[in-house]
Amino acid sequence: MSKIDVPAEIIEQFCRKNRIRKLSLFGSVLRNDFRPESDIDVLVEFEKNGVPGLLGISRMERELSHIFGGRNIDLRTPEDLSKYFRQQVLSTAEVQYAA
Repeated sequence: MSKIDVPAEIIEQFCRKNRIRKLSLFGSVLRNDFRPESDIDVLVEFEKNGVPGLLGISRMERELSHIFGGRNIDLRTPEDLSKYFRQQVLSTAEVQYAA
């Protein structure tokens, strides 16, 4: 279970605005080793033809940082994940929003 509590409406609004069809958390935010200095790993799947460029990803990371109380955000898509741990991430990620 996530160690961060953000209202579902805020996550939904962010996702709709950014054409995200699924947003999940993974990594330390779901484990007992989550610390005040830990970043938050976010996995997103975009709508068809909705994948932004690098500037769009950077903007979304800043916006999510604000939503998640100023923490650093590491925003990834399933395709960005290393093939060596992709399946583990996909099987343990906690869905926060799905369209």
